[in-house]
Amino acid sequence: MRLRGRDVVALILLGSVLATYSGYLGYGEIAMIHTARAMASVGLILGGIAFVVIRGGHRPGRLGRAEGGAAVVAVVLYAVTVGLAETSAAELLLAAFLLCLILVFALDLLDSSGTRHELELHR
Repeated sequence: MRLRGRDVVALILLGSVLATYSGYLGYGEIAMIHTARAMASVGLILGGIAFVVIRGGHRPGRLGRAEGGAAVVAVVLYAVTVGLAETSAAELLLAAFLLCLILVFALDLLDSSGTRHELELHR
């Protein structure tokens, strides 16, 4: 499996979200991110950019549809996290939202790697 350029860019974006989240978990707040609402917004912005970069305008394959479904679940989790930001459930929802972002990236890697049969056809 080879990483495409857009996969590397998306990985950097996703890594920056996870680094920010780990700082948020470790210190409770970091520069300009004081609440779960702000952390979720950072994840949505950078995750949305990563999603656009990953898709790259190509027609989605079979796993691409699963990737799109996971992205929709991530957006719903974002909305619920922002709506319940003042409750104790917000931290768990934030973690679920970030796991969905990781799932979208993993599904894209599976989609771009292809099956063994497809890889043999390209040789």
